[in-house]
Amino acid sequence: MEHKDPLHGKRLDAILEELVEYYGGFEELGKQINIKCFTDNPSINSSVKFLRKTDWARS
Repeated sequence: MEHKDPLHGKRLDAILEELVEYYGGFEELGKQINIKCFTDNPSINSSVKFLRKTDWARS
């Protein structure tokens, strides 16, 4: 069965690493997506932890 969701099968940490690389770091990513895990002492691990616990991010 083929999934239509382009994120299916991708790990959250890999997605975050791609976003950080694409935007040239957390500073620019935080400007584009203004959430605390990207703007206040950001890291991949802290962002993954926050996003996994947050309902809107999970959906």
